[in-house]
Amino acid sequence: MVDQVVEACARAAKQAAPSLAAASEQAIDAALTGMAQRLRASATAVLDANAEDIAAAKAGGMSAGLLDRLTITEARLTAMADALDLLAGVPHAPRETPVRDLPDGLKLVERRRPVGVIGANYEARPNVTVDVASQLVKSRNAGVLRTGSAALGSATALVRAVIAPALAEAGIDPAVIQLVPSPDRAAAAALVRFPDLVPLVILRGSGDSTRELGFEAAKHGVRTLAHADGGGVLYLDADADLAKAHDLIARSLDRLGVCNRLNLLLIDATVYADVLQSVVETLDKAGVRPSLPPHDHPIGYEWALDSDHEATVTISPVDDAVQAAQVANEKTSGLAAGIVTENSATAEAFMSAYTGTGVFWNATTRLLDGFKLLAVPETGINIDKVPGPRGPVTYTDLSLRQYAVVPAQ
Repeated sequence: MVDQVVEACARAAKQAAPSLAAASEQAIDAALTGMAQRLRASATAVLDANAEDIAAAKAGGMSAGLLDRLTITEARLTAMADALDLLAGVPHAPRETPVRDLPDGLKLVERRRPVGVIGANYEARPNVTVDVASQLVKSRNAGVLRTGSAALGSATALVRAVIAPALAEAGIDPAVIQLVPSPDRAAAAALVRFPDLVPLVILRGSGDSTRELGFEAAKHGVRTLAHADGGGVLYLDADADLAKAHDLIARSLDRLGVCNRLNLLLIDATVYADVLQSVVETLDKAGVRPSLPPHDHPIGYEWALDSDHEATVTISPVDDAVQAAQVANEKTSGLAAGIVTENSATAEAFMSAYTGTGVFWNATTRLLDGFKLLAVPETGINIDKVPGPRGPVTYTDLSLRQYAVVPAQ
């Protein structure tokens, strides 16, 4: 049964976890550097495995946007290796931080402890295998990774040829990173059913499937960090530099299958008629069609999840910056929104009114990414509206806080 396969992976990861928790910073960084070296050295094997995944996906009718997510090019492989080298070089989060002195010769210390084992469910994105595994290793957490059937061949090659041998060479039990070998979709649900083994699971994927997994996890007492919905919003203000606006629109559509691409373009009603034609021409150059009023879909409909119509951007007029922010708050996921304007007061009004995860002034929402913003890979982008890690989740977020009272001397 699939549940037994997943449980076996979880138990293996938990048994190996102490090897990583006790590893020195030097060993952890050596493992990450080793992964980068092996990724470059094993490029042919990884790209060949990925090519087999792509061929199978094409035969199965996968959309162009999903195929783009699935594909590892030579340039992307190099970027993955560079990210590993970068992560190896950034400081480790302090394991102990003094807070304050207490009466009776005592002091309060805040300690960071690894969760133990963290799960991750993601679909046709083989690069996420490396991104998540590296973040878990840096944070001293073992992991159970489950990817969709489309990317399983690529992920298997990455674990076997890159991740596991690099860990072993650094003196860390390679069993700390487990990849569920089953392509069965039921493995995703199984991953969130073992709170004693995997108390936290990172969920990445389409909105509906990720939400369903979140509900399943809650039934079993498993916490989740979910990245369910996306869709970038851009508001073109009456005081916008139009050349800058067209450039941002184009750069926001460099990849259509990603969550932070331009999805909804709001335009100040006073300039809507004047700029619409040039905006449509910019979209046309990017190979994207506009969805204009009256819309036959929700205004915040996420086109990246529509395999038949992903090359679409919704356009709508709004009265002003505050209404634009309200539309973004109420009609979209709350992932990211930006404003194009040369008026600082208008920009401030928009940024104050928008409550989402990332807000941008004269910048593309494509920047809402761990590597682009924080210079480290991410495990996903969390858009929760409650306290906790929000935005790009990185290794510094994957730990537990522990208070320790010790003698002050």
